[in-house]
Amino acid sequence: MIKVTLREKKITKGRKSLYLDFYPAIPNPKTGELTRREFLGIYIFEKPKGASEKNHNLEKMRLGKSLCQKRENILSKPEIYDSLEKEQLRIKELGERNFVEYFIKLRDKRSGSNYSNWNSTYNYLNTFTNGSLKFNEVNVVVLEEFKDFLLTTKSTRSNKVNLSQNSAVSYFNKVKAALKQAFREDILQIDMSSRISSIKTKETRREFLTEEELVKLIKTPCKNELIKNGAIFSALTGLRFSDIQKLKWGEIEVIVGGDIVINYTQQKTKGVEVLPISKQALDYTGERRAPNENVFEGLKYSAYNNKDLYNWIDNAGITKDITFHCFRHSYATLQLLNGTDLYTISKLLGHKNIKTTQLYAKVVDQLKRDSVDKINLNL
Repeated sequence: MIKVTLREKKITKGRKSLYLDFYPAIPNPKTGELTRREFLGIYIFEKPKGASEKNHNLEKMRLGKSLCQKRENILSKPEIYDSLEKEQLRIKELGERNFVEYFIKLRDKRSGSNYSNWNSTYNYLNTFTNGSLKFNEVNVVVLEEFKDFLLTTKSTRSNKVNLSQNSAVSYFNKVKAALKQAFREDILQIDMSSRISSIKTKETRREFLTEEELVKLIKTPCKNELIKNGAIFSALTGLRFSDIQKLKWGEIEVIVGGDIVINYTQQKTKGVEVLPISKQALDYTGERRAPNENVFEGLKYSAYNNKDLYNWIDNAGITKDITFHCFRHSYATLQLLNGTDLYTISKLLGHKNIKTTQLYAKVVDQLKRDSVDKINLNL
């Protein structure tokens, strides 16, 4: 029986060439002379740098091993299925699996706003594929078509406007993340996520509510009082939805002198924060309960609750495109407009990098430029 081994040989530019080593030697098909080597014309990086080169090495080593086993099978002529043939059968079966169903399983492992984002992605993916896309059908062409679909399709929130580019960025990245996971689980033999570029983020103005608009909202009834209280609380504290959702009564403390602070761990960054809040903000938390109970018990991020939020904003006569996260933007922007320095706001928001906070300064600068244009002397 002839043994075939996959080996590596150093070549130029920090690479290695893959070749097959035969024992005992076999006749060269062209010259008839005995040979121990057959170069495959495949190279790998000796010291891979970054994800792209590492993925290249993984794919080429898999291909080399496959060719090695196949060559040995041909030379040895086994009578029954060998390990390679079984592996090829397994890969074929995996290729028949539905990527959309796989995406659903990944979605269902998420929670809160992350689940909502994955679910929104699923809705667009399901529309694009009609619920069926086999793994062996996933290629660069299909992914580019899905990218174009996201950039041109109507928003599920309103069939009058297209899906925003930044939403398309987020949803396409979720699909790329699912493909990356499938590659890690060996369902995909090629890392398709590295073969396709992401959609470029479009710099947009961060919408916020003025003090007058917040007062309007406070005076406007909302079908979902929990959403209303949570949103106003966010505007008065700058807390994210995820942190409001998990906030416990034991994390709200009244310290010496009557000041109120929240001691909490950020859901997103895992940073431990001490956030001073106003008495007015505390008024929107309701009656104090046990320390281990949630302050906003029952608050959920869902399409149904979002509908209540949008209706409430519409009923207040506000035409801006406002989401729950915009209440956090409102807190930061109003702090800036009222003279709070950027460093302090960065700490209040729990930002690790002040560059993130500087985005709000751009909003205020634009407001200043807009106000200049309001003075126009008619000579």
